[in-house]
Amino acid sequence: MAQLVQTRQQKARGQERVSRLAGLPRLDYLLLGAVGTLVLLGLMLVYSGSYDLAFITKEGNSAYYLLRQTVFLAIGVVVMLVLARSDYMSWRRWSVLLMAGALLFLGIVLVFGSERYGAQRTLLDGSIQPSEVVKLITVLYIADWLASKGDRLHDWGYGLIPFGVIIGLITAMILLQPDFGTAITIVLTAGAMLFMAGIDWKQMLFALAVALVSMVVMMLIFPHTRDRLIQYVAGLQDPTQASEQMRQVWLALRMGGFFGVGLGNGLIKVAYLPLAHTDSIFAVAAIELGLVGVAAVIALYSVIGWRGYRVALNTGNSYGQLLVFGATTLIIVQALINIAVMAGVMPLTGIPLPLVSYGGSSLVAMLASVGAIQSVYRGSRKGSVFGAYLGGSRRNRRARVSGAGDR
Repeated sequence: MAQLVQTRQQKARGQERVSRLAGLPRLDYLLLGAVGTLVLLGLMLVYSGSYDLAFITKEGNSAYYLLRQTVFLAIGVVVMLVLARSDYMSWRRWSVLLMAGALLFLGIVLVFGSERYGAQRTLLDGSIQPSEVVKLITVLYIADWLASKGDRLHDWGYGLIPFGVIIGLITAMILLQPDFGTAITIVLTAGAMLFMAGIDWKQMLFALAVALVSMVVMMLIFPHTRDRLIQYVAGLQDPTQASEQMRQVWLALRMGGFFGVGLGNGLIKVAYLPLAHTDSIFAVAAIELGLVGVAAVIALYSVIGWRGYRVALNTGNSYGQLLVFGATTLIIVQALINIAVMAGVMPLTGIPLPLVSYGGSSLVAMLASVGAIQSVYRGSRKGSVFGAYLGGSRRNRRARVSGAGDR
């Protein structure tokens, strides 16, 4: 009898624990854990890479950039939670209006924007960079546009050509700033979404060829990208002929060793490593955290990609699949480009390391992308509260989105 009572008590306690878990918000906590770790690491690296610059330029306030990043982090977390708790299907009615607003903002930047580092990309004296928000808006719009086409996407005049016009207009306005890194990110993300939507492989090859030729032509047209391309080719032939920024980055990558010199101790970043708290923050991580830290950062982005793409595969409607696929790809593509540039695999381009680099607009946009993924996860998740850790339901799993539209 005593053993029976004890068994019932244990069962009751187990049910109580499950009930408490069931009361938690239905979020992908593995994804949140990876995002939160990157954000916290980013705050530490931003301070480490900017305290000397802030002390000199901000009247002795060494924590200036850290405090600004913290404020934008709070804004980004609020945006992420609001999006996560909203119904992602309701966003479709706003996609056209959001895209019109994005194009309007890009036009305002070209006319009234603030010039920094030779480019006119920001508003309010560098406080807002609209192109960062435009990336996510483009994902929202393209997801709606592709999902509404269905089998008609295979028609050149109804699918690929209008798609090329839309992406061409967005990237053209961004290239006029000029912001080549953001343009590449949008083209690669939109192209991946087009493939996910089920476009014919011949059309996909044609789109890849056109995009590649267009990017090379654009790099040759704009003087600053042409100079960077020339320096990149020269650096491949002889590392001593690479740009000063790349030589400093490579030196930083070598200095870190296996375990790094410790947070805050990478002295090469002081006055030597350009843009240490923004574009070159991966190099700061390599110095201070070493190969182990760099591997951990890459692993965290891998977790984001794994969880995001898993949500896309487990979503039962094409709009949700394309939305999550695009939002995840947006984060991963930016991380790959930044790391590839720091490693010397790609020419220099000004693109931040998502969730880590200093930049309020970028941080808010990336956290909003995470919120979009969580919204679809909450809408498509079924079964027990442990579904997030077991990979979720395996129903409706498809390699690519089906051809039928779901309007």
